[in-house]
Amino acid sequence: MSTSIPRPGDHLPRPHPGVDPASIHIEVEGLLTRARDVTADGGPDPSEIIPRQAQLLEQAHDLLVQALATVDKI
Repeated sequence: MSTSIPRPGDHLPRPHPGVDPASIHIEVEGLLTRARDVTADGGPDPSEIIPRQAQLLEQAHDLLVQALATVDKI
C-alpha cells in the first residue's frame, strides 16, 4: 500500500493571481541588466553612475520584497 507524502504548499491553490515567478524573474533581470549597462550607454556623468545603479538595484529589491510579501499572504 502506497500513500503519498504531503509536501509543503500542496494544499494551496495554483496558480495564485498576482504571483508570476517568470514575470518577476524577467523584470528583475531587466533591472539588473540596466544597472550593469549604466556605464555602457555613455550618457551619464561618472558622478551619476553609482546613484543610478543604486536606484535600479533598489527597484529590483522592492519588486522581490513585494513578491515575497504577496506569497506570504497566501
